[in-house]
Amino acid sequence: MSLRLATRRSPLALAQADAVARRLRAHGVECAIVEVVTGGDRDVTSALSALGGRGVFALEVQRAVLEGRADVAVHSAKDLPSASPEGLVLASVPERRDPVDVLVGRTLAGLGPGATVATGSPRRRALLLERRPDLRVVGLRGNMATRLAAAGRDGVDAVVAAAAALERLGVGPEVLERLDPTWFVPQVGQGALALEAREDDHDTRETLALIDDRAAHRALLAERSFLAELGAGCAVPVGAHATADADVLEIAGVMLDVDGARSARANRRGSDPIALGRDLARHLRDDLGGGTFTAVR
Repeated sequence: MSLRLATRRSPLALAQADAVARRLRAHGVECAIVEVVTGGDRDVTSALSALGGRGVFALEVQRAVLEGRADVAVHSAKDLPSASPEGLVLASVPERRDPVDVLVGRTLAGLGPGATVATGSPRRRALLLERRPDLRVVGLRGNMATRLAAAGRDGVDAVVAAAAALERLGVGPEVLERLDPTWFVPQVGQGALALEAREDDHDTRETLALIDDRAAHRALLAERSFLAELGAGCAVPVGAHATADADVLEIAGVMLDVDGARSARANRRGSDPIALGRDLARHLRDDLGGGTFTAVR
């Protein structure tokens, strides 16, 4: 069997697609990479929230599969909206990489009062300001090399990145601090890859099942259920991270004011990933007041 894997054209996305192709080739599946330029790739200056937020890197990759130009959409799971478009299904989630965020350039303790940290993520901004309201947090876009190069330049003391992205690219900055995920709760899907296929393409779905990691898949379902419950209109910074051990799942979540002034955190444990994520979202939003927090504008 041969499969065409659609992916963004960025170095990180291509590295991810190559990793998927290597796994499939180990099972005797021939693979070709179909490169797609997305709206988020064409506009590297505007804030992602202004471009449409989650989905800006995924829609055109998904369209390539729906239109038959590719068989599989390979995504960073954190880039996906909370539901696949009609006609596509989440067919496989390979083994997950480290989901945590890292600070590059200086450690948190090494940042003096008023230091500048760059990130394009409202979640990362709010979490930083929650712990260090003295920091100046500025926006940042571009590929990973561009973002890492910003540390130490033009008044920027440090940048925040995903550990998994650095691992996949084989990048090891000189100064790097892993941010404790019990405080700095990761983005939904961070560290995971999501492989979508056409719902009616049963052969491709069966093939992708060969590289599916059940624990990672169940954890991602819980996180995506959390996001889905909050709704596409939720502009409050949020994060969630789930782990699975046999049939038991644990998920931690956070909602924050955009400036980090208020936050709500909770954990849940259970066996049904969909119900678990939904329950956690409702608890944070309705019981702990997350629904009243100031949103990203």
